[in-house]
Amino acid sequence: MGQTTKFRAVLGILLLAVIFNTPCNAAEQSRAYQSGFSIVLKLGGELSEALPDKFGKQIDAPAIALQPQDSPVVSPIATTETKLTRQVVMSAGFIDLINHLCHAKAIDHIQPGYFDQYVKNLAAGTGGGVTQAPNIVEARFWTDNVINDQMSYFNQMIGFMMALNFSHHYLGHYTKYSPRMIGAGNKIGAINELLTPAEWEVSVRAAAVNSLDCALATDGCRALFQAIDKMPTRPAWASYVIPAHVDIKKLDKQLAHYEELFFRGQLK
Repeated sequence: MGQTTKFRAVLGILLLAVIFNTPCNAAEQSRAYQSGFSIVLKLGGELSEALPDKFGKQIDAPAIALQPQDSPVVSPIATTETKLTRQVVMSAGFIDLINHLCHAKAIDHIQPGYFDQYVKNLAAGTGGGVTQAPNIVEARFWTDNVINDQMSYFNQMIGFMMALNFSHHYLGHYTKYSPRMIGAGNKIGAINELLTPAEWEVSVRAAAVNSLDCALATDGCRALFQAIDKMPTRPAWASYVIPAHVDIKKLDKQLAHYEELFFRGQLK
């Protein structure tokens, strides 16, 4: 069975899991997030379709593939079976990570300081490449209002990460660096470890435009970058999100500026 076929088989299983495990009410005891892989798949398709034709045609459908592992991974990939397929791969562990971070950010609205403490605890609970997310169990943290905020942050955060990795295909970064991205055991390495500062900057701008074109504000991705900046020691998964050399405080201001320019009609 080819790599792409395996991804599709896993996708089918996970979509069934989403259907049967999504709660009717966010506050139910099951505490399951509604923002799962089905949402990621839909959002990835919308982002790729929003790209100009010359860029969008370099992303194949489905635009997102799932890697069923607990370690957080997001990366551009190209697979070959009957033809070359260019996608962004995202691990189940990465989706879980984003869900929990977005929930903590939403809770911060009703309990200021929660996000900072959550990030600290999250960093301490990361070992062996697997993120052990601290539990969020209080009923007041699972109200409809909080979960609606969580889902909004999720769309923004994970949408930007997909847009960022799409850009590595159409800007030529993946073609340039893919021979150096596969490590021992066929593990996918982080392209961010190879990008030059100029390549990163042009990808951030492209991702901002793509995300904002799909009505995804920069609040989510900025919260993700801020979370990494708050960690005393960056966990291994952070390299899939942002290069080590990036000044995150400067990046935060740049993303806010991009959003301001976009709504003035000055960012395209």
